[in-house]
Amino acid sequence: MSDVIKTSREGAILEVTLDRPKANAIDLKTSRLMGETFRAFRDDPELRVAIVKTAGEKFFSAGWDLKAAADGDAVDGDYGVGGFGGLQELRDLNKPVIACVSGMAVGGGFELALSCDLIYAADHSSFALPEIRAGTLADAATIKLPKRIPYHVAMDLLLTGRWMDALEAHRWGLVNEVHPVSQLEERVWDVARMLAGGPPLVFAAIKEVARRAEAMEFQDAMNWITKRKFRTVDELYASEDNLEGFRAFAEKRDPVWKGR
Repeated sequence: MSDVIKTSREGAILEVTLDRPKANAIDLKTSRLMGETFRAFRDDPELRVAIVKTAGEKFFSAGWDLKAAADGDAVDGDYGVGGFGGLQELRDLNKPVIACVSGMAVGGGFELALSCDLIYAADHSSFALPEIRAGTLADAATIKLPKRIPYHVAMDLLLTGRWMDALEAHRWGLVNEVHPVSQLEERVWDVARMLAGGPPLVFAAIKEVARRAEAMEFQDAMNWITKRKFRTVDELYASEDNLEGFRAFAEKRDPVWKGR
């Protein structure tokens, strides 16, 4: 797509690579490009899974580009359709997204990983939210992190800006798996291929229900499911795939998902 945002495709899988030496920092233009890329992924019926990675092994991403900010990029400027990094505010993204983290995920780079559904990290990776030291707010992380890991651990990261290595992140459940860097991408692609063969309408329902239920009482969310008020649940229950799953189970064969 560009020198900064590179994409490659294998079947139903899209790999998106951010390549902005030296630290894969994200300025407004890059954020808008990322938003366009992820929106195209969302809207392409042939694509089912995305992998988000960055070039190099030292930095996954340093987050907001402070040099660009010093040159005039406004912190409240136009980040594009998906907000900062193209993912964290992209509406109706009901497909699995995997973060392949190699190196330091700092500030907005950490938030980019948090915007994904699964996080796989190289064993040398580390995470930090240093915004506190600059006297500003790690906005998306302040909203998301206390919901992902124990409150006191999240507040420790937010209030001190300290570093968390990959093994600690895995221990708290922030990272799904940790691998040597030489094995990381192979493992991520194995997971992506497995998901690409799964039921896309179920994935969509899982993502919508999980996302919207955060702001609902449990019984209200359950009622919305049983009454088919969630769009993706209604589509799933009325689909060929829903019947295919039952038939395949009864016939003791692998299901063939069509996404309809």
